[in-house]
This record gives sequence, C-alpha cells and structure tokens, in this order.
Amino acid sequence: MTVIYPSPIFGPVKSRRLGISLGINLQPDDGKLCSFDCLYCECGLNKQRLTRKKRPSRDLVKAKLEECLVMMKKEGALPDVLTFAGNGEPTGHPDFLNIIKDTITLRNHYCPDAKISVLSNATLCDRQEVFDALMLVDNNILKLDTVCNEYIRIVDRPAQPGYDVRNVVKWIKRFNGHCIIQTMFLKGRGVADADEGSITVDVNNVKEEYIAPWIEALTEIAPQKVMIYTIDRETPVRWLEKATHEELDAICERVRRCGIDCSASY
Repeated sequence: MTVIYPSPIFGPVKSRRLGISLGINLQPDDGKLCSFDCLYCECGLNKQRLTRKKRPSRDLVKAKLEECLVMMKKEGALPDVLTFAGNGEPTGHPDFLNIIKDTITLRNHYCPDAKISVLSNATLCDRQEVFDALMLVDNNILKLDTVCNEYIRIVDRPAQPGYDVRNVVKWIKRFNGHCIIQTMFLKGRGVADADEGSITVDVNNVKEEYIAPWIEALTEIAPQKVMIYTIDRETPVRWLEKATHEELDAICERVRRCGIDCSASY
C-alpha cells in the first residue's frame, strides 16, 4: 500500500540517499497536499488522499521536533539528517521560512553534526521566502525529472496550469549551485488519467531524447550533486517499472563526465 506519514514528525527512517533521517512533515496526517501529483508517488494520488485537517502550526512543529530530539539525545541515537518531506510539497507551508529558522536553532543545540535537508519539487522556488529558506539549509534537494514539459504534464502532473519547466530551471539557477538535483528514472507503458481523460502513456525517461537535454540543463545549473534513483516502494499506478542498475550507472557516468558529482540509488 502507499503510505501517509504522521505529522509533524515521523521516523527516524533509513534513507537510501541521506542516512538516518528524522522526518518533518509540514502537511496534515490525514491526506496529501502537493503541487505535483506524480504517478509514482509513494503517498498515492492527490484525489485519493484528500485531507480535511489543517497543516501543523509553526509552534507545534517546533515543540514536537524539540521533544523528539531530546528523547533521541537521551537514547544516544541522534539523526544524521533532519529531512523535510512527507505528505506533499513542504515549501507550500505558509510559515516555511520561520520553521526552517526554528529547525536550524534546534539542530545547532541538540545535534550540531546533523544536516538539514528539504525534498522539494521546485514548483515554488520563485517565491522569495521559499528561496531564502532553501538557501539556509544544508541540502536543498530539488526535483527535476526531465526538462520536457509534456513528460512532466503526464507523469509529474503539476497543479499549476501554467507550469513551465524552463522557468523552473531558471529559478533553480538562482541558487548558484547551492542545490542538489534529484531525478526519478522509470519505465513502463499503460493507462493514466489526463485532462482529456484516460490515455495510454509511455513513462520511459531512460531515453536519449530525455537524458541529453536534462544533462544540458544540469551543466547550466551546476549543482553540488545529482541524485538519480528509481522506484523502490509501492506506487499508486501499478504498471510502472524500475530503471535497471545498468541504465542508472550509465547515466551517472555521463553526469560525472560533465564534472558534476552523481550518485544512483536502485
């Protein structure tokens, strides 16, 4: 089954890419609020996960995070990373900047060696407060599955009608390298819902027509790292398929040849 995470704190969990991660979920715990509606989302599709609760307040996030860090410190099991993730896009919280500032203060006091990470789909990076907040964190991890608008419309399914990945690349470039690009590679062909009704789609982005322009965008962005991965948990669309180890390794090598650090998670 797909999952809905507790809020505002969940875990710690073992992350394939980040180590022992204490999760911070800024969305309600009864559903999902996201500016994307990805076919592969482990939390399910948006229409299947409608929420009736409000987002946790800044004060509640701060109190629950401190409570958890106090307990973990007593147990001698502090996290490697504090990760903003969970049931949707974390930067959509109206008090995101102040929550990041609170988290930095708590991290510095209880677990100064831990990194602060944000997993974002980059749809709100044009907002100044979101940009300012992401500049403060250690790992500003931004999704860029492709630079093809048609593919994103079918697979990532942005809520904004005017979404344009070319604008998103421009917004990401504003970070001047203070970002980690995260890209999902997957395959499969099947039926998915779209604006015009159910259509048959091919979600294979392990193709040269997607990889070459994506690498070109990476050279413009010049991120500190690229993380590529494939599906690892149950997805709401059952016909999706994993990219192979060999395919991910080959993509990784091409990114490295551009002078950009790259890792693959299988």
